[in-house]
Amino acid sequence: MGNRLSKIATRTGDKGTTGLGDGSRVDKDALRVHAMGDVDELNSHIGLLLCEDLPAALREELISIQHDLFDLGGELCIPGYTLVHDEQVARLDALLAKYNNTLPALKEFILPAGSRAAAQAHICRTVCRRAERTIVSLGKAEKLNDNPRQYMNRLSDLMFVLSRVLNRYAGGTDVLWEKDRVRDIGA
Repeated sequence: MGNRLSKIATRTGDKGTTGLGDGSRVDKDALRVHAMGDVDELNSHIGLLLCEDLPAALREELISIQHDLFDLGGELCIPGYTLVHDEQVARLDALLAKYNNTLPALKEFILPAGSRAAAQAHICRTVCRRAERTIVSLGKAEKLNDNPRQYMNRLSDLMFVLSRVLNRYAGGTDVLWEKDRVRDIGA
């Protein structure tokens, strides 16, 4: 791995293309590159979430998710290659069940707010949804395995649940959307 990263500024992308893991070159605005970038952005936002005060078990689970996202980005980077497996999707299903079981049922929509960690989890959720949409679009244009799309779908749900968990961890609750809220707009 060290040899691959020995030179960061290669200038090979100066003409608007980038290299994929199989050695092919594609335009930097190709759907595959967008998908890789969205997954990378999500991983960075999870890294920012890890700067917050979190329960120890959740911290370790998020670090595992970061590794999965690196695998997912690698799978996207190498057309036809598989790095994300059924077990990784199943692990997210288990985490969803674990954390959702600790929460009261939702009866109203919630706002992406509350504690700083919960708000960051909501940002992760929205970036994850964007990455999922990009992967869906890529899958319409090129052959992709199902697991990356399924993983992102589960992860966005998990980030929603974790935002609720993190609000409680900080001593708060969900911030509910008030359907009939009237705002004084300069009146």
